[in-house]
Amino acid sequence: MKLYVGNLPWSVDDSALKKLFAPYGVEEASLIKDKYSGRSKGFGFVTIEDEDSANKAIKEMHQKEIEGRQLTVSEAKPMVSRDDDRGRDNRRSNNRKPFEKKSKEDDSEEDDSMDDDDDSEEDDSEDD
Repeated sequence: MKLYVGNLPWSVDDSALKKLFAPYGVEEASLIKDKYSGRSKGFGFVTIEDEDSANKAIKEMHQKEIEGRQLTVSEAKPMVSRDDDRGRDNRRSNNRKPFEKKSKEDDSEEDDSMDDDDDSEEDDSEDD
């Protein structure tokens, strides 16, 4: 069973994470690191083959204090695919590049389309 271990102190590395969960029969332990700086992101994953041992690790290690921080330990959830490319690209309107200014033609087209759709709504709100 794969376990999520969060709120780890910054001093914990892969080997320290493995040592923390050694009494439960750790198969693998990996700390998640920032790909640019190489620094810990404060969480990692531990694989414990025996399900009973994994459940015992969750029960005993969840909220255990390590270097002044309470660990969060739970069964790991499947990774969510990011194929939909959430984030920066979806925040751009009209597929413009960052900092690309709209032309005056773009402004007039948007204004025209807004006028067509919003006329009936504006009339309704004035009656209230």
